[in-house]
Amino acid sequence: MVRKRGQRAGSAFVLLWIGPALTLILVVVVWPVIEMIRASLLRISRSGRTLGFEGLGNYLDLLAERDLPEILLRTLVWVVGVVVVTTVLSLGLGQLLNQRFPGRTAVRWAVIVPWAASVLMTALIWRWMLNNYFGLVNQVLMDLRVLEEPVNWLAHPNLALLWMMWVAVFVSLPFTSFVILAGLQAIPNEVYEAARIDGAGPLKTYVTITLPLLRPALLVGSIINVINVFNSFPIIWVMTQGGPGHATDTTTTFMYKLAVFDQDVGDSAAMAVVNFLLIIVMVLLYLRALRWREEVG
Repeated sequence: MVRKRGQRAGSAFVLLWIGPALTLILVVVVWPVIEMIRASLLRISRSGRTLGFEGLGNYLDLLAERDLPEILLRTLVWVVGVVVVTTVLSLGLGQLLNQRFPGRTAVRWAVIVPWAASVLMTALIWRWMLNNYFGLVNQVLMDLRVLEEPVNWLAHPNLALLWMMWVAVFVSLPFTSFVILAGLQAIPNEVYEAARIDGAGPLKTYVTITLPLLRPALLVGSIINVINVFNSFPIIWVMTQGGPGHATDTTTTFMYKLAVFDQDVGDSAAMAVVNFLLIIVMVLLYLRALRWREEVG
């Protein structure tokens, strides 16, 4: 009897500590998701008034959108391209930041700047730099005689997408680099000393020791990057607003246009649900691929 009371008291003490966190999760995460799903099943007027139950009608309307397949494909290219390039560059940058050299602290602080700065302001600065009349990019390329005349970079969908992907990489690079740096610093020096004694060269050591031991850091960095890039709105909206037309839209900006420009809250909510499910599927596929590699290894 005394033991049961002790267990109950222990459970109550634990709930006392985790209760605020659970409440925050329920209010900030779970409740909005439930409301999002509920809104996607309702017929909502332009003024925001609920007119009744719509069922799967909003999803059927969304599937009927002519530009949706192209937007989904572009979103996939956007996410995969940014995350892969960011991860590859971060591996090199993290390795550099892990070395001892004069001014290392200053370099580390400099690397943090794109992450600490406002994403909105970063996108605005890059849009100004890419301006076809007085942009710095055109000026430099013309001074180097790479271009004969200014190029309106953001008016061409393919070029605009590449530039936006570069800005997304620029913003994502600091976080991923420091996650990898933390992973590198967690690797014991004894492992490398044993590898040197066994005669392993730098390349073999990196492939057989460093990369496998960096897997947890890469997993965390990649998953957070996938979620952030998938839901990235400021970069695309500030630089092109998804235009011309829907030529540079991703699912996030398309969802915004459905709600604000078309004033179709139901279709926008349906797109939000699809967006949510796509993120979960991409993360699960990544985890599955990682587990498959572990089993093969």
